[in-house]
This record gives sequence, structure tokens and C-alpha cells, in this order.
Amino acid sequence: MRSKLRLLIFLIHHMIHVPSVVPLYVILLTLSTGLLIPPCLSEIRETRILDDSRPMILFERFGFGHEGHVRVTVRNISWRSKHQNSKLDPSSMGFFLVREVSFPRILNESEYVDGFCMLESRYVKLILKFDGYTYNGSTIIDEPDEYSLVFGNCQPEFEVSMEVHTEMYNLGVVDGIKDYLPAGQTPLPKLYFLLFIVYTWFSVAWAYACFKHRLSSLDRIHLIMAALLVCKSLKMVCAAEDKMYVRRTGTPHGWDVPFYVFGFFKGIMLFTVIILIGTGWSIVKPYLQDREKKVLITVIPLQVLENIAAVVIGETGPATKDWFTWNQIFLLIDVICCAAVFFPIIWSIRGLREASKSDGKAARNLEKLLLFKQFYIVVVGYLYFTRIVVPAIGAVVSYLYEWVMTAAAEGASLGFYVFIFYNFQPVERNPYLRVEDEQEAAAGRALEEDDSFEL
Repeated sequence: MRSKLRLLIFLIHHMIHVPSVVPLYVILLTLSTGLLIPPCLSEIRETRILDDSRPMILFERFGFGHEGHVRVTVRNISWRSKHQNSKLDPSSMGFFLVREVSFPRILNESEYVDGFCMLESRYVKLILKFDGYTYNGSTIIDEPDEYSLVFGNCQPEFEVSMEVHTEMYNLGVVDGIKDYLPAGQTPLPKLYFLLFIVYTWFSVAWAYACFKHRLSSLDRIHLIMAALLVCKSLKMVCAAEDKMYVRRTGTPHGWDVPFYVFGFFKGIMLFTVIILIGTGWSIVKPYLQDREKKVLITVIPLQVLENIAAVVIGETGPATKDWFTWNQIFLLIDVICCAAVFFPIIWSIRGLREASKSDGKAARNLEKLLLFKQFYIVVVGYLYFTRIVVPAIGAVVSYLYEWVMTAAAEGASLGFYVFIFYNFQPVERNPYLRVEDEQEAAAGRALEEDDSFEL
């Protein structure tokens, strides 16, 4: 965790030309967002830099295993001076690899060396230095670790424009075949395909339950939940194919497009289902109140913008100037949406408590309150785990176990889906749908004496 914070402090400090320490919230926002968003990029990448004078540009991070390889090719390079009479020295620019643990050492080195240039540091692995003739470079990684590919410009008075082609891969120990996935992501294709099978089975079971009760207890919310499962299943198979093709060829072969499309619909429908269940729409009541409609029409456009931000982040990479800004936008919108889903649940709990005092149906309301309380706790736990705990896991585990973060997030999502679909399935005796009018006196006393439903 500390090494990643040092890395971000160093990079942001050099990219935005601030002479003091970067505000801590910027670093934490960037770190959290970067860990939240699953990378779907190819490891054969084309990046265009236009009139950029940043002293350091982070292109990507890659976990190398046995015999890693890096190749960088630069085309259509040009310079433009921001000051008159500035003399260009192309050899002051180039590409290098650096480990996270080396950044504090480089910082210390820069404080004691006059005219310090990152390309000359003994803690970096130089790939390519511009000499006016050669703009291609490659290297072999003989010490497995997670490295950052960085472009260094020791003459920031010059703005550089260029097209950069990068390839990063590991060679198989036995067969020597190129593997373009980072060392910590190699299990992901199988993991995503396994999840596809699970959610497909889940979708079939839910469709059967809906068909079985289509004439008695099927509501519109159940159809929306079915669409959510289908989109989740399709997203998983697209993720599996995306990772499989990236691993073999370095590019997703178009599978990233349906991945983003189904991820877009899945994200919108997930928050919609949580909000609609929280309001009791279509199950308890056939309408939405004005304040509940306002929450819904606020969250849906925000989800659209959040998915746009996710696509921009995933398809551009940190070398783009606005990449960190899009990360912060993504995280901010996600926080707003997570906070918004709690309001309908809280309103429903308070409404049921007030109704229990006047409608004479204490037992029925007590059952509903218990279910809403469980739903509230599970939503809080799910959002806390996926937004806080999962990034923390990614920050402390070795780069060789990066897949664990994805497995933890998807495992929590599966558990959350099982809870929702089990408790709100279309069956006659679901306590959310029907509660027998008995033990009214005992339920009434329980509601009067127990204040655990107060939020």
C-alpha cells in the first residue's frame, strides 16, 4: 500500500508541476478508482501524445513473470519549444521501466544530484533514448516484478507529439508462447467463464420461477430482475472472451465493445432494481411517490455518465492528460449513486413503522420491517465491501495475485444477487408479498418496545 502511494505522489508531483506535496485526497481518489475499474485494455497498445510537456508520462503498469518482454516503437515524433532560443537535446527524452519500490530511491537521488534526469538514474531500466536516429527499443525482464512503463522528458520547455506503439508480454515456461496478460491476471479468463456458467444457470432458474408463478404472484419488478441476470451473464462471457483474446493475441478482437455495452445495461439495471425494491414498487405498491421518482431519474443519468467515464478510462490509459480527471469523476458519481439508493429504503422503513401504529396490521408490518432491515444491512455491506474492502485487498496482495481482487468482488456480487433474488422471488408465501394476520398483539408490542428500526 505504501509503495503505491509513493508511486502516485511521485507521478502526480511531476505531471502537474506542483512544488509541494499533492493533496492526500487526490492520491486516495486516484488509487481507489484505479483499483475499482477492471482493466480491459489490450497489451498491444497505440497511444497518441499531442503537445505534451509533462516531465513524466505513465503509460501502463504490467506484472512480469518468467522472461518478460517489452517493445516500444515511436513514430511521427515532433517537438515544439515554449521558449525562444531553447536548444533541443533529443537524448534527454526516452522510455524506461521502473519498479514501484524504486520511486522513493529516485526521489532521494533527485535531491542530491544536480541537473537530475530520470533517464540517468541507476534505479530505472532504460528501454529507449531518443538520439535523433533511433526511435525503437526493447528489453527483456530478467527479474520478475511489477513495472511501470514511463516516458521521461528532461527538457519540459519542449512539448512533444508522437505516436507510441507498445507491446508487453511474458513467455510461457514450457511452450514459450506469448502471454499478453499481466502475471496476476492469467486466471481471469477461466474465472469469468465460470461466472458466466453460474449466472446462466441462475437466469434459467429465475425464468422457471417466473413462469411457474406467472398467473399468481409475478410482478413487473421480477421481469426487470430477469433482465439484470441476463445482462450480467452476457457481460461475464464477454469479459472471458476479451481476456482470452488479449492473452493470446494482445488485442480483444472487438469483445471489449459488447463488454462495455452489457456492463452499461447491467450497471443501470442493478441500481434500478435496488431502488425499486427499496420503494416496494410493483410488489407492495403499484406506484412511485414523487421523491422516489426523483431518486430514480437522478441515478439513471448518473449511471450513464459513470459508464461513459469507465469506457474513457479503460480505452485511453494513464498517458492521456485527462485520465486522472475521469478517474475522479467516476469515483464521485459512484459515491453519489451508492448514497442515493439508501433513501428509498429508509423512507420505506419509516413509512412502515408509522403505518403499523394506525392500520392494525402489526404482524404484517413487522415482517416487512424485518425484511427491509435485512435488505438495508446487505446493501450497506455489499457496497462497503466492493468499494472499500476490495480496493484494500488489491493494495496489499502481491501483483501475482491480482486476480484475487476480481474474485472477491465477483463473489460478493454473486452473494448479493442470491440474497435479493431469494428474498424477493415470486412465490405466494414470500413474507415480502404476504404475511398472515396473526399474533397482532405480540407484534404490536414488539414494534413499540424495539427501536432497532430507527435510522
